Amino acid sequence: MSFDTPLALCGPLREPRQMLAEQEYSGHTSIHDDDMAEKLGFRAGPIEGPTHFSQFVPLLAHLWGKDWFERGCFSSHFQNMVVEGESVRAFVELPAPGATRARAWAEKADGTPVLEASASLGPDHGPSLLEQRMARLRPPEQLVILADLKVGMKGAEDEPVRMDPEQHMGHLYPFSLKQKLERITEYSPWYADASASPWGRPAIPLEMVSVLAEYTSPQAGFPVKQPAIGLFADQEIRMIDGPLLVGEDYLIRREIVALSESKRTESYWVRTRIFDAAGDKLKAEMLLNHAVLKHSYPNYDAERAGA
Repeated sequence: MSFDTPLALCGPLREPRQMLAEQEYSGHTSIHDDDMAEKLGFRAGPIEGPTHFSQFVPLLAHLWGKDWFERGCFSSHFQNMVVEGESVRAFVELPAPGATRARAWAEKADGTPVLEASASLGPDHGPSLLEQRMARLRPPEQLVILADLKVGMKGAEDEPVRMDPEQHMGHLYPFSLKQKLERITEYSPWYADASASPWGRPAIPLEMVSVLAEYTSPQAGFPVKQPAIGLFADQEIRMIDGPLLVGEDYLIRREIVALSESKRTESYWVRTRIFDAAGDKLKAEMLLNHAVLKHSYPNYDAERAGA
């Protein structure tokens, strides 16, 4: 007997931890600070979106094993913020036998959607969720905060990066990998024990790839007007020749690949490419929609009216 009923893998309810309450950028606190979040009309400082990615890794590893860490792509649109104390569950729809693409999503305990995503295994991913979303973007009507940005603009220089176990990851990420692993929702010895890792070195967790990729982002020098508060609206992490390894040197190159606008935000989409230390071999990519809140920029209305 056969059915067309879609079935899904389901993880346990978890309470992700807030680790960005002390985050700073451009000289001010971020939306993850409770006071700043409340000033902007939010209930409390939200947990950063990629924190939820960890809950999907056991499900995707169940589907595709070690290959997921080496060639996987997780492409996510964030739908609703989560604050510390709320519970979240991850789901991955079971793909057909041999298929290398699956629909994924996360919900709060009461069913409120947290994110929607596509998960795929390369090298032939097909259009990811964010590639599909970008294809539907309309040109922005009038940018104010991002008026000086252009599609095709590249970062000012190549950025060397690495992540050691006890390395403090700076003002953007005021913690270390070791501290994250003490609070991560889904711990694996592959993240900390070289002898347990199939690659002979600990692998950087999926959610911490975002930290590595953004660690040196101020060096890119993209001319975003300040003071303004931003958040992650869409994010994709794609392994080309993964995983990325703890204690390994990498080189980052950035490019703005799209600009967009909504009622409340102006957005710049940045593709961050992570190469080996020589800059010759592409290891991974991140696509990130930085959505900047219009009402967080004090001169927004005046500058828009005077443009």
